[in-house]
Amino acid sequence: MARPASSFRCSECGWTTVKWVGRCGECQQWGTVVESGAPAAATRVPTAIVPMGERRARPIAEVEVEQTAHRPTGIGEFDRVLGGGVVAGAAILLSGEPGVGKSTLLLEVASRIASSGRRVLYVSAEESAAQVRLRADRTGALSPDLYLASESDLATILGHVDEVSPQLLIVDSVQTVASSLSDGLPGQPSQVREVASSLIRVAKERNLPVLIVGHVTKDGSIAGPRLLEHLVDVVCHFEGDRQTSLRFVRALKNRFGPTDEVGCFEMTGDGISEVADPSGLFLSRSRAAVSGTCVTVALEGRRALPVEVQALVVETKAPQPRRVVNGVDPARVAMILAVLERRAGLRRLGEFDVYVSTVGGVRLAEPGADLAIAIAIASAVRDRAVPHDLAAFGEISLAGEVRPVTAARQRTAEAGRLGYRTIVDVEAGSVRAAVEQAMIASASPRERELDAAF
Repeated sequence: MARPASSFRCSECGWTTVKWVGRCGECQQWGTVVESGAPAAATRVPTAIVPMGERRARPIAEVEVEQTAHRPTGIGEFDRVLGGGVVAGAAILLSGEPGVGKSTLLLEVASRIASSGRRVLYVSAEESAAQVRLRADRTGALSPDLYLASESDLATILGHVDEVSPQLLIVDSVQTVASSLSDGLPGQPSQVREVASSLIRVAKERNLPVLIVGHVTKDGSIAGPRLLEHLVDVVCHFEGDRQTSLRFVRALKNRFGPTDEVGCFEMTGDGISEVADPSGLFLSRSRAAVSGTCVTVALEGRRALPVEVQALVVETKAPQPRRVVNGVDPARVAMILAVLERRAGLRRLGEFDVYVSTVGGVRLAEPGADLAIAIAIASAVRDRAVPHDLAAFGEISLAGEVRPVTAARQRTAEAGRLGYRTIVDVEAGSVRAAVEQAMIASASPRERELDAAF
């Protein structure tokens, strides 16, 4: 009798084939197709089971609505991202770059919840209990209801859950925990899938919220199978630049709340602290008006943040002038320079080195900052300072028009709350008109010389 052929399955997306291939035909990933061990021709038909009682299918209008309330963690910025707090039975995945502060944030969350009288179990599979205790001493995260375990075996972790009976479980991290029910080393797709499935099953059965830390790959995506993000209820990403102390938490997926909220934190020597009003973090402290600066109102999720854009223009003799940017898109700056030269009358920009940067290390990726960048560059070229109470936002087209941006009313309200009385936006009509509106009227010899040159 002929030997039945085995089937091969992709560990990332589940795609199957009758022969081995190096690249998955569905998700196009390399090295993820492995032999499943089951014959391809052997198909088993599941036995039909008639559900009884509460498990039977009912009309949707007869299904009882279970009110699942959010329980606050004690950290307002983290609750903002989660939609109000942690939901019982929810599986929350928190990812981020190494060293960004994921463990510090979750230790603070565990401490706040334990201080409110709820029992918390913190399982660290990467550090020893003594190392976590040292961090807790430094950040002041000690609480009698906070239980700590250093374990990387899934069965032992579930045993700790049975013994402690916590009201919140934190596992740091899912890529370092291994299960004896699956082959392979910790961190491999099969192990991550088995560990995550077991933790989520415990969360649903016990109505226990679970916070899981996930590693990221070099391109910023969550390590492990894509199925991990489908299994959990909430996916949050913790991001920040190591050169600055500012950190952001964004919700990429949330079954219990919005996905456009952003939480702002600051890393300090005593741990992590929330920044409820980050309005002053991205503005300079200079009282005197300086040329080459302009404030825009950027939108981070639902939050409007004022950000100061700074520009410096220096004459150069090099055949290729430098274009150095920090915090903004280099391609957008190059386009704005071309529009300013062609549509706004700023000639000879090709003879100057142009430097553009944001204050506070914030990154502006939206096109709403185009107008502020253009005004900052024009201010630096003409050496005219923009007033302190002026803010600008708008997208610039190649035709030199100022186009509207999303949430313009919210941006205007936030600018007015912070004391900005002059708003340059889509009503300016063109880039040339916006630049002229933003410049301070002056009759100094230096400004007349620059006006004649440009």
